[in-house]
Amino acid sequence: MTSLKVNGVTVNFPFPPYDCQTVYMSKVMECLQKRVNGVLESPTGTGKTLCLLCATLAWRENFKDTISARKIATRLKGEEMFPNTSLSSWGTAATDGDSPAHYTDVPKIIYASRTHTQLAQVVNELKSTSYRPKMCVLGSREQLCINQEVMRQESNHVKVHMCRAKVSTRSCVYYNNVEEKSTDRDVVNSILDVEDLIKFGNKQRVCPYYLSRSLKQQADVIFTPYNYLLDPKSRRAHNIELNGAVVIFDEAHNVEKTCEESTSFDLSPYDVASAISVVDRLLVEQAKEVSRGGSVTEDFNVESFNSGLKLDLKTIAKVKQILLDLEAAIDSYDVPSDRGITKPGIFIYELLARAHLTYDTKTAVYEALEQIIGHLAGQPGIFLNTSGLQKLADIIQLVFCGEPAEKDRQQRMEFNTAHFKVHIHRDTSHHKRKQSADVWASSSSNKQGNILSYWCFSPGFSMQDLVNQGVRCIILTSGTLSPLSSFTSEMRIEFPVSLENSHVIERDQIFVSVIARGPDNVQLSSAFDRRFVPENMASLGNTVANLSRVVPHGLLVFFPSFPLMEKTLEFWRVSKASGHADRIENVKPMFVEPKGKGAFTEVIDGYYNKVNDSTSKGGSFFAVCRGKASEGLDFADTFGRGVIITGLPFPPKLDPRVILKMQFLDEMCRKKVPGLKYLSGQDWYRQQAFRAVNQAIGRVIRHKEDYGAIFLCDQRFKNCDARAQLPAWIKPYVRLYDGFGNVVRDASQFFRVAQKMRPIVEKTTTTKETVRLPDAPSCSSYQSPHAQKAKVLDAHLPSLKRRRLNEQSGASGMAKICIEYESELQEGHRRPANLLDALEQDDQSSVPVGEEKVNHLSTLSLQYDKRMVDELRGGKRKIKLVQRQKPSVCEDVSEEGNSSRAKTFLADMKKSLSQVTFDRIIQALQTYKKTDDLDLLLTETAVLSEDANTHSLLRGLYQFVRPHHKKQFDENCQELTGQGCGYKPEHSLSKDERKAVMLHSDRQPVAGLTDSSTYSQLNTQQLNHGGRHLIQQGLQQVHSGSSSKSEVHAAFLSDVKKALGAEKSAQLFQAITSYKKTNNYEDLVTTVVSLFTERDENFGLLVRFGMFIRPHHKKQYKEMLDVLMGEPVSVADEVPADNEEQQRRDEASVLLPLKTQTKISSFFSSSQR
Repeated sequence: MTSLKVNGVTVNFPFPPYDCQTVYMSKVMECLQKRVNGVLESPTGTGKTLCLLCATLAWRENFKDTISARKIATRLKGEEMFPNTSLSSWGTAATDGDSPAHYTDVPKIIYASRTHTQLAQVVNELKSTSYRPKMCVLGSREQLCINQEVMRQESNHVKVHMCRAKVSTRSCVYYNNVEEKSTDRDVVNSILDVEDLIKFGNKQRVCPYYLSRSLKQQADVIFTPYNYLLDPKSRRAHNIELNGAVVIFDEAHNVEKTCEESTSFDLSPYDVASAISVVDRLLVEQAKEVSRGGSVTEDFNVESFNSGLKLDLKTIAKVKQILLDLEAAIDSYDVPSDRGITKPGIFIYELLARAHLTYDTKTAVYEALEQIIGHLAGQPGIFLNTSGLQKLADIIQLVFCGEPAEKDRQQRMEFNTAHFKVHIHRDTSHHKRKQSADVWASSSSNKQGNILSYWCFSPGFSMQDLVNQGVRCIILTSGTLSPLSSFTSEMRIEFPVSLENSHVIERDQIFVSVIARGPDNVQLSSAFDRRFVPENMASLGNTVANLSRVVPHGLLVFFPSFPLMEKTLEFWRVSKASGHADRIENVKPMFVEPKGKGAFTEVIDGYYNKVNDSTSKGGSFFAVCRGKASEGLDFADTFGRGVIITGLPFPPKLDPRVILKMQFLDEMCRKKVPGLKYLSGQDWYRQQAFRAVNQAIGRVIRHKEDYGAIFLCDQRFKNCDARAQLPAWIKPYVRLYDGFGNVVRDASQFFRVAQKMRPIVEKTTTTKETVRLPDAPSCSSYQSPHAQKAKVLDAHLPSLKRRRLNEQSGASGMAKICIEYESELQEGHRRPANLLDALEQDDQSSVPVGEEKVNHLSTLSLQYDKRMVDELRGGKRKIKLVQRQKPSVCEDVSEEGNSSRAKTFLADMKKSLSQVTFDRIIQALQTYKKTDDLDLLLTETAVLSEDANTHSLLRGLYQFVRPHHKKQFDENCQELTGQGCGYKPEHSLSKDERKAVMLHSDRQPVAGLTDSSTYSQLNTQQLNHGGRHLIQQGLQQVHSGSSSKSEVHAAFLSDVKKALGAEKSAQLFQAITSYKKTNNYEDLVTTVVSLFTERDENFGLLVRFGMFIRPHHKKQYKEMLDVLMGEPVSVADEVPADNEEQQRRDEASVLLPLKTQTKISSFFSSSQR
């Protein structure tokens, strides 16, 4: 730990800071001491989070020292306690003229970031410091609630009302323990993120949501997503006190967008119609209640769960009338289909007044809506969609903010709406959204109508609101805020402190080039009139193909938008003459960012595996600016040696919101408000493009020892104005090139030097076993320290953080399911049972980790095969190593692989479904495990059959179904989705049963292996090249004999389980396993006879069991059967000629009289003699 003085304050830092870190902490300290706002840009990899935490917490401790010094000085009445140190010097650096008198005056630190995943990383950074403040992390009920009844609810606002109801009636056992546990030392003195809170809550049976709110009261540092601060509704809900607080926005490049969206809304016809339907339902219910009671009065109780207030029928009817009038007012405008009607912001009051919503009525209407929602949320039975009512309640709070007096009302309305526009436009969605289970929803919910949009166009509206709350200072920081001048002018508040920090890297670690022309000398441009010109797309393809040979390891290629990326890649794929896609694929297999979030994890994993592959030249990842890959992913070291920017990602210029934003800014510029400076519409439009570019560029250099190249492939980057928009740390390194050959020459030289100065450990092949399929080679890969980090998505994919599934303690939900279904690991490498196994094991050294899976992924990603996307969303993990071979569930799959695929499947399912539906499926699986009730599981998972996109998820649950239910589940899937799960009789075998089959089949030679016709099917050409050794027909012929034998074993063992039950079947399978190891015939027979002779109808199974007896024991076993049956019996052969005939023989033997029972004891006594 290093101590240093920063602006007179002693800061403890985990290591000696870089110069740029000292500069950064100095700027943070300046903001804190002078009570002024700051906007601080520091490139990714410079440790800005650590600097923020250490600087603010050191300042806060110094602030407390100031109060202590003043209290001591008061007691000493001017005398000095220490002769050499005057009391006046204690802690004064922290306050800069403040005169705090009480410890309660010490400011709280409110640290906000974009997501809880990013906050978890910040909390981890805090753990690495010497500071241990009291802290808490705020979250929503969606993230923190552990009450299963509440979490089963469909929508968030229903969860809120049900939670409130349970809290008010103290019917939530978790909430009832909050008061006791909130003083627990393990909580108060620990640094806990959201996952830690949930673990503690499950362990101690205490509500994490209310526990975090309780901890907030005493916390020195509060961590929160920044929409909780910027959205007034969320701020009120979480009761966040801002007066005197220090507010820090990390990853602030998204603050502008969040500010605008948190104070905007879109009210669709569906929202209004669904609200009317719900109120209608309530009116009908209560009218029936009144008539049943024989009462003619309108006064009846509709008791809300969270209050004792009452509503009468007249009030509910008024709410319905307001909704009808609002619908009529919005639809009264004849809007052209191609464009909407735009009005000034203050028009919103005129429109709502037509529905009797004014400052005079807002409170009564809002309270009525809250009571109705609360009442319906607590009702059992059919779920009612109250989202429309909730949206209207939120609108009332947003539009009618403040409580102005009558004379000040007009002025208040003008102030509230100064930065807003009202836009009414046609609803073109046709309401394709899936209706809820609300059978009472009227047909009106499907009507066509207008959408009422109320859009905020100034992030300064929310920022000014924070300042009005009395915050001490606001610090905005990120790796990409450039250009700072335009960013700060949008915020409408003063930022006296600013910083564009330098990077920690040296000149030899970064190469930046502007490539205006491709190898064929065609000008490169993504401008609207050039982007789809074939010559331009071809030249870009040549550029990327050539650079892929120069850049080692991982290459990132960013496009301005998804449509442009899709059309360009399609052009490269179909242009066979130039073969752009093939040229890139041959050097660096192509992985493409999907639109659906469910497929993203699979693709990024494939890319990481390919880059880690010791036999490959790396991989290429194609993504879009503003996409998932450009926002939060960390492509450190080999995962991002080069970034290609293919164009400028301007916002869609015909989007109504973009048009109105530009118009609004131009209006503000013309007004020239004193003290306020606004961007012009065009400047803002350009700024959006360059901020997205800067964010994508930031993926490449991630720490002090990293290096990489940036290629700006658009001729517009040649302009001085364009380069001026780039981050300050990049500008000194930008080079302009006239010829493409010079780029290749200099880039090659750059990487040669960089690799010599900063060599990475060479990848070596190890014998690390991965997922084992009969036709999949065991694979290995080396992982450098950074590669290992990147492979763990928790560390390097902030936007995709997945729960650690291998932590058994305190696990719940998805993790718990994985742990419960996880089975023991397979032991070592199996001995080759035949030539095919030997060939597969021989190939292990030539095929790298997951190569076939990676190639399959990259190819399908390139072709945009939508079925692949659907499968990935559902988490199908079939690895197809033989072309067009139907996937099957193989008994040779390692249990470790099964567990891994189960975890991956559940993780992807979570990304593909809503939280409510996912939790419902998880709960169903847990219940199934405890009760073995398949019917209940089928009922709960039927929701996956309603959408074709989730059919694969339903089939994916097949892996969790117990063997004796496999067949029924497969039939159910076939009926619901039109496709089964690939059921085979052997799937009905338990683990021990499968071992028994393996015991028997491992001893047998492969039928027909020496047959010349089969042997001729071996593809020697592929064999010599180390590729796939067998064509499809060869495999099928080789396995045909063992297939029928396996089915006989499976059918027999299935019958055993039905006849004996699970417990006795387990005894049998244990005896078989022991027999395989010890060859002890007597022990086996003792167990077998005792199990199969308890009931007459099981004697047939005793005869059929002969198929498991080894040849040198068969005669002895037959003699035993002869004695037991009283007549000669033929022992079951390895593979009976006819299963039906064998069954008939079994049945005939069962018909023998009970005399066989009397012979059992004599048989055992004679055998013992």
